[in-house]
Amino acid sequence: MLNAETIVEFAPRLRRKEISPVEVTRACLDRIEKLNPVLNAFITVTAESALEEARAAEIEISRGEWRGPLHGIPIALKDLIDTAGTRTTAASALFQDRVPTEDAEVVRRLRQAGAVILGKNNLHECAYGGSSLISFFGDVHNPRNTAHIAGGSSGGSAAAVAAGLCYAAIGTDTAGSIREPAALCGCVGIKPTYGRVSARGVIPLSWSLDHVGPLAATVGDVAVVLQSIAGYDPLDVCSVDVAVSDYVSPPSDRTKTLRIGVPRAYFYDDLDGEVRAAVEQALAVIGSLVAEVRDVQIDVPTDRTVQTAEAYAFHADNAARTPELYLPETLRRIRKGEDISAGEYIQRRRELETARRRAHDSFADVDLLVTPTIPIPAPAIADLKKDPDALRPAELVLLRNTRPFNVWGLPAVSVPCGFTRGGLPIGLQIAGPHWREDLVLRLARAYESAVNFSAK
Repeated sequence: MLNAETIVEFAPRLRRKEISPVEVTRACLDRIEKLNPVLNAFITVTAESALEEARAAEIEISRGEWRGPLHGIPIALKDLIDTAGTRTTAASALFQDRVPTEDAEVVRRLRQAGAVILGKNNLHECAYGGSSLISFFGDVHNPRNTAHIAGGSSGGSAAAVAAGLCYAAIGTDTAGSIREPAALCGCVGIKPTYGRVSARGVIPLSWSLDHVGPLAATVGDVAVVLQSIAGYDPLDVCSVDVAVSDYVSPPSDRTKTLRIGVPRAYFYDDLDGEVRAAVEQALAVIGSLVAEVRDVQIDVPTDRTVQTAEAYAFHADNAARTPELYLPETLRRIRKGEDISAGEYIQRRRELETARRRAHDSFADVDLLVTPTIPIPAPAIADLKKDPDALRPAELVLLRNTRPFNVWGLPAVSVPCGFTRGGLPIGLQIAGPHWREDLVLRLARAYESAVNFSAK
């Protein structure tokens, strides 16, 4: 099966013309046709244009005009990322007929790299949740066990990658929405440093916390995609002009020099027993790969005022004018920001900026931090649906360990580190200093090589 190979494995074969981008794309489309009715990972499948892009890639490669490792590779996009001529819905009736006239910057860069766009992934409505059970287009199901959630809000993106419907997907992460579903579905997902990847052309949830990043089967594949989309965008006010490192070339073996911090307070509290066991085993493996593993103390921010206020600010007019176009739970979450005063928002935004500036203090004596990505395995869909009032508290538990890294704006990746006895994936989170995605990926790649818990 073609989808058993990774981007890193496929790219040289495509370049050597041993296999055709059309063949690869058709294989993905066949799997989407077969599995998407169960997983509901895609809202829109752009089969015709994808095959056209694959044919164009085949012609270019045959002429020796190879653009790089994404040339001819089929990928998918979370359906709040603008695509010219293809609807972008944010999984909401509010935007069900919205067709942008321009690509988001991240899409422009992917097209420039020669990627084939398969379609748009399902998500939690307006990205306002961590379960992907609130969507105008229906629930997303976990490919490891379809009775369980895929996570969110990039649930469709993680499910599509883990099921082999695409070779990578682009998601967004406001409180953990790339890393959480990656962990629950058993693939790799990275949230880069705030400002590293342009969010221009992405329907926002919270301008101060939104990050754009890739999900894929392996660390190497995530690195390939991140290399293509990272970099300064002068038209995005949140983009920062900092040089992008080489994420793709195999690093020299400097893992042995790394010092790893383990912030047990908060991040290791109230863990599911199987999650705890898997993470402790992962720490033992990491201990054999690095110079030192030590416990550290970190002051963790937990206030959600900025996200709540900014989400309301974006949706306020539509929530007042056409509230019926939101699903009730999304509308309830949006309206929670209605009573936040300008003064309170300004104070909390200042606190966020202070926390972000002080984040480097966490790396005074260590190079990277390692935590469980999610404290619990993927909950059963039926359990979350039987009590609607329990859904949001459950999502807040799922996002507990990922949210602080959005406040700090630090790069963080989730990699698989095992499975429960029932076969549900468990994720390990590795985070580093601002702009050091290369360092985060270095340890993630070394750990992945040592244990081989990939979605491949």
